Amino acid sequence: MKERKTNPRLIRLIEELKRVAREHDAAIWRDIAERLEKPRRNYAAVNLSRINRYSREHDTIVVPGKVLSAGTLQKSVTIAALGFSKKAHDKISTVGKGISIEELMRENPEGTGVKIIV
Repeated sequence: MKERKTNPRLIRLIEELKRVAREHDAAIWRDIAERLEKPRRNYAAVNLSRINRYSREHDTIVVPGKVLSAGTLQKSVTIAALGFSKKAHDKISTVGKGISIEELMRENPEGTGVKIIV
């Protein structure tokens, strides 16, 4: 028997990602939806040091999971994630911008220029 998601926010987010992917022919949102449909233990847990290493100035990054505070962020980037640790959000706020995946999807429905970091 397949386990079902019970978090209403997550269920809505997955449905919305799939809808926007269809309407705007944006494969990136379908990819994020498929990653979020998997078990929670498979979600990404990404440290700021990894984001700093693999991003450039003014990039838009999506983390299909949680952003953690280990390391420093030295570039002005926009990070969209399912969740942020409190310390990570504070560190991001000093340099860049931390938003929800829903916000990024509304701002950029085509998904242009968005990188996924896992």
